[in-house]
Amino acid sequence: MVSRLAVELQDDVLAIREVVERLLPSQRTGLRPLPTPLPVVPAIAARFHDLILPARDRDLLLALSVSLDDRLDPLLTFDGRSALEISAAPVGRHLIVRAGRVRFTDTRLAIWVQARTDPAIIGAVHDRLSGMFRSRGDGMSADWHRARASLERDPRAAAELTRIARELSEAGHPDRALLLAREATKHADGADRDEARLVAGAASVGAGFAVEAAEWLGSLFPDGTQRYRLQGLAGLITARAHLHGAVPDVDPNSLRPRTDDTGDWYSWTRAAALAAVLCAERGDRPGMRRWLDALRVGTARVGAERELRDPVIALSWLLVGERDLDDIAGTGPLSGRMLCALRAAVDGDVDLGLRTLEAAEPIMDGELDPLVAGFEFSPVVRAYLSVAETLLLVWRGDIGRARDRLLLAARELPIAMPFAGLGVVLARRLDLAVLGEVGPVSRSLTAALPPAMKTDVLVDRAIASYLAGAFDDAAASMRLWIDLGAPRTTLSVPGLDEVAATGETGPDAPSIVAPPEVFLAHELRIRVATAVDARWRSEHDEVHASARTLRSPFARARVESMLGVQCAIHDEIGAARSHLRSARHLFELAGATAWARSVGDRLDRLESRGTEADVPADPLSACRHVWSQLLTAREVEVAMLAVVGAGNKDIAAALGVSVRTVEVHLGRVFAKLDVRGRVELTALAHRTNRHV
Repeated sequence: MVSRLAVELQDDVLAIREVVERLLPSQRTGLRPLPTPLPVVPAIAARFHDLILPARDRDLLLALSVSLDDRLDPLLTFDGRSALEISAAPVGRHLIVRAGRVRFTDTRLAIWVQARTDPAIIGAVHDRLSGMFRSRGDGMSADWHRARASLERDPRAAAELTRIARELSEAGHPDRALLLAREATKHADGADRDEARLVAGAASVGAGFAVEAAEWLGSLFPDGTQRYRLQGLAGLITARAHLHGAVPDVDPNSLRPRTDDTGDWYSWTRAAALAAVLCAERGDRPGMRRWLDALRVGTARVGAERELRDPVIALSWLLVGERDLDDIAGTGPLSGRMLCALRAAVDGDVDLGLRTLEAAEPIMDGELDPLVAGFEFSPVVRAYLSVAETLLLVWRGDIGRARDRLLLAARELPIAMPFAGLGVVLARRLDLAVLGEVGPVSRSLTAALPPAMKTDVLVDRAIASYLAGAFDDAAASMRLWIDLGAPRTTLSVPGLDEVAATGETGPDAPSIVAPPEVFLAHELRIRVATAVDARWRSEHDEVHASARTLRSPFARARVESMLGVQCAIHDEIGAARSHLRSARHLFELAGATAWARSVGDRLDRLESRGTEADVPADPLSACRHVWSQLLTAREVEVAMLAVVGAGNKDIAAALGVSVRTVEVHLGRVFAKLDVRGRVELTALAHRTNRHV
């Protein structure tokens, strides 16, 4: 939304702010299209307050502002002057004429000239343009301008506008398609009007305008023409799933066609397929199974088992974390390339996955995709491919490049829609890795999410605190996140297990979709965090050897960093420096600038350790958080009191337990931390706090 406003308002910050203030909330968040034309705000009015145009020049500028494209020839025919004559006239300073195209020198003038012209004159210009385009054989433009000029309904023009809008939508131009389809709805009746509503809704879905799509497609239910109602079902489910955070809880059978028409059954079946995938994205296994059952019924009836059923089942189960799947793929951008790319990455070949995604541009890939038929070239499908590519770049450890790609995509694609908002989560985590904070684009994307899709920010806060050296805040945020059920995306994105075990491995681990290397790196970090003195040396060597097999520089850097911290805790200062330097170089290689800076700060503290400035206000806070991963809550309380010099009787009184209970707890603490008494326990506590 902001990028389009910047273009149409000539990067005029004041005008942008004033226009945004007049927009609907859903327009500000990109869930509806911007109004056409944009409103004339004071900043625009002031820019042209003294502009006086002769009628002929005004009509020329008006004709350009209401035309569907920027071709020069039609405007020359409309105006009657040559390109040289127009360029030499006073109006020429407002136009850029080049290579058979013409555009405004200042795009704000197009808004101003429409707002300051009498509607009757605008209608007359549309009427003249309609006749001119008709004589040139351009039926689409002629019907568009005729409809805009008409004071009464024009059903004949509506039918042509709907047809052209459908073609534009399927060709990947949903904004213009929506413009034509909306005009068609004003002139059509009955089934023709339902078709125009369908095309308007489909174009809205393709562009990512979920609120607009839900209104257009929702208007077809329950009494719209069955053919168009069923064709719009998939888009309506998509829009409502994005707006409400879940696929609508309806019985698929209640939406079945009431006839035996094969086309109607295919539309219902495709809606079931898309609903199953949307459920899978949100981790809704019961809903996914219900829609997959409907998909099986539908594909058996229309004979689409191989082209639609098989790839959708494979994609759905992959998205909920099932790794042992048959090697099945469909055709087109999602059922074909995206499914193959994700499967290759999950099987361990991320590079192959990226090559699969980059193999062909959508506009060059003519394969139809039964899952998203008619949307193959749409912005929302391109957003799916872009978010998938970003995810794979993150899995490969190419953090800087992943962020650059996603920021570029966010300027023109609805990246918040794919994979239940994964693009927004990735944008925030990548900002943190590079900047150390959530950047303005990511904040805007987060604010634009529908209320039901607000992303959890506790892990983001933890990462920001951790990178800034605020270990207590990081650990507190992670504990809250775990207490709240550790919500996360099924498709793995980098979290923060340096301060809390996040349970991505083991029998009780949630279903996480990631390459084997992601699980290995997580396991290595947990081993480092939970290593005790008795096994430290062997654990160090084993973990370091395994870490050297990691191909992701980002994943290996995090392990090296944790090894460096633990070496410092064990007073192995030379080894600590070596690991931390390796981590810094690897983070720099990955483009994770904030992580590299954080490790550099650790190295600086290591060099100047022992100075008063390095002593935290609470000398036990960091130690308490680290030991909480190794000890029970009561053992941590006993250990902390022992470290500050409290005797067994004092500890017993403070905790309301017997002295014998304190002795038992201390014995367990000594054993778990591999220390021989209070002196070693106290020394370990201060080393831990200083270096963590």
